[in-house]
Amino acid sequence: MDTQQNSEVADFLESTMPRLVQAERVIHSGDAQPRHAMWSRNEPVTVFGAWKSCAGQDDVRALFDQLAHSFSDCTSYGVELVAAGASGDLAYTVTYENSSASVDGEPRTYVLRVTHIYRREDGEWKVVHRHGDELAEGQDHLPGTVYS
Repeated sequence: MDTQQNSEVADFLESTMPRLVQAERVIHSGDAQPRHAMWSRNEPVTVFGAWKSCAGQDDVRALFDQLAHSFSDCTSYGVELVAAGASGDLAYTVTYENSSASVDGEPRTYVLRVTHIYRREDGEWKVVHRHGDELAEGQDHLPGTVYS
């Protein structure tokens, strides 16, 4: 990777990861608004979720509200960044999300493997796609950089 690409990725991560981690932490305590703010208001937007998948603004926003209603009492949330790239107005992250929160009132601790795709809109990186699934027992856990 050349210096310009390294700089582009570093700038993307610096401006995006703190906002993303904060948005994901608070949705696990029941507040979807920061996640809504992280996401594009332009089509297409899609979610291949660990629990539900959907496409389109209305369905994606409704899913986030439903998830926030299910989550409460987040005691721990962190992200391990495995890979990232940025070029022009598109970027991606590959992460593990480590969460401890109540889901429908039941305390849970779990790890999701998550890929986000971002589009730069009006100078700000917005999520346009999320693919998440649970890390299966016995599955290799790739090394990453921790954001919390």
